[in-house]
Amino acid sequence: MNNLPQVKVGIVAVSRDCFPESLSVNRRKALVKAYADKYGMDGIYECPVCIVESEIHMVQALEDIKKAGCNALCVYLGNFGPEISETLLAKHFDGPAMFIAAAEETQNDLVGGRGDAYCGMLNASYNLKLRNIKAYIPEYPVGTAEECADMINEFLPIARAIVGLSDLKIISFGPRPLNFLACNAPIKQLYNIGVEIEENSELDLFEAFKKHDGDERIPAKVKEMEAELGEGNMKPEVLPKLAQYELTLLDWVEAHRGYRKYVAIAGKCWPAFQTQFGFVPCYVNSRLTGMGIPVSCEVDIYGCLSEFIGTCVSQDAVTLLDINNTVPADMYNESIKDKFHYTHNDTFMGFHCGNTNTKKLSFCSMKYQMIMARTLPEEVTQGTLEGDIIPGDITFYRLQSTADCKLRAYIAQGEVLPVATKSFGSIGVFAIPEMQRFYRHVLIEKNYPHHGAVAFGHFGKALYEVFKYIGVPVEDLNYNQPKSLPYPTENPFA
Repeated sequence: MNNLPQVKVGIVAVSRDCFPESLSVNRRKALVKAYADKYGMDGIYECPVCIVESEIHMVQALEDIKKAGCNALCVYLGNFGPEISETLLAKHFDGPAMFIAAAEETQNDLVGGRGDAYCGMLNASYNLKLRNIKAYIPEYPVGTAEECADMINEFLPIARAIVGLSDLKIISFGPRPLNFLACNAPIKQLYNIGVEIEENSELDLFEAFKKHDGDERIPAKVKEMEAELGEGNMKPEVLPKLAQYELTLLDWVEAHRGYRKYVAIAGKCWPAFQTQFGFVPCYVNSRLTGMGIPVSCEVDIYGCLSEFIGTCVSQDAVTLLDINNTVPADMYNESIKDKFHYTHNDTFMGFHCGNTNTKKLSFCSMKYQMIMARTLPEEVTQGTLEGDIIPGDITFYRLQSTADCKLRAYIAQGEVLPVATKSFGSIGVFAIPEMQRFYRHVLIEKNYPHHGAVAFGHFGKALYEVFKYIGVPVEDLNYNQPKSLPYPTENPFA
């Protein structure tokens, strides 16, 4: 995926001048060795210039890690640490920062070898708050060299998302379709978190598409699609148009990314799209998403933003689905009950017309869009990618701005069950613990739209930290709470 940032974390050790500097030096060396032994040196850089004890050291360290190409920072308290210099380090660093601290090694060295970083973290956190500096602090930020190495590794996907957002441009085409008010997208919060947006007319896109008529690259692109679809290539006649559209989007991205490194697209897909373009864009959307360029349906701007964050965190293709329909009782009784630990109301079907990448489908076929074909000629609705979504762990999540420009988000971990959907589109049978309550007291109560992003794996821990870092209030960062923890709006007598 060439649309994602590569993260390099600069590890800078700090020391309070009334503590032995050697404590921080030796503990930094031990930390870097522990990381290298377990994860290799890719992704980290040990700042050797100095141990930061003063503001001058802070400037020297900043210059060094900048020269080394670091775009993320780990401030490591080898001892108590200088709360002013260490927090200024994060203040003046242009990128995400984390703070961790060294645990004491042995009972045999608690006089000259005691670092008191456990105490120093309190001062560091207090000073960060005084200065309104954002920083990631792990759940338990004090540890041995090996434990701190694991903390840095867990920071990488968080940092990747933060770096990506700071250099992201969302490109949208057209207003949302009629009756899709839920996909409203106040853009102020995009600017607040550092994301640029370029809003275009679908007529602009159509003009660009027509300019690609006869593009000499179309035959090679068709061959790519044929190889990917294999036996699922049920509509070969539409592939040249889809290839032309894919080239149009890729060329638009390169011509319009401007000063931004990363791009995501919120695309129009109906109702006039089919009659004018002569196809539906679902399959092309799935292919770009597989390249690391998420494309949302129905001009869902916060949907494609959510997809991009999940792509950064997982380094894998994601998808965007409707939280669509219930699982019929007979399907539950036959295929789920007594085979899995989920109740009927823990399950639902996630669906979209055909935007999920082939790598995330158990099987696939190029089809027409059945729902659209109820009101349009079938021949202009070709281009969906149908198939059951692969079973396995998933994270269902979304970042959203409310109509009054407040950020909120939800995260729910679950799985796609190995159950045949017996339906159409890109679709799967999903199971999320306590989905019934989550659906009512988060999705409905908090007025979330019908689209949710899906990452393939359990990434809730990293996503939660990303959302906190970019400013989602904790009270508006929702998850599927266990039965023992009622939601504020939940009727205690129900």
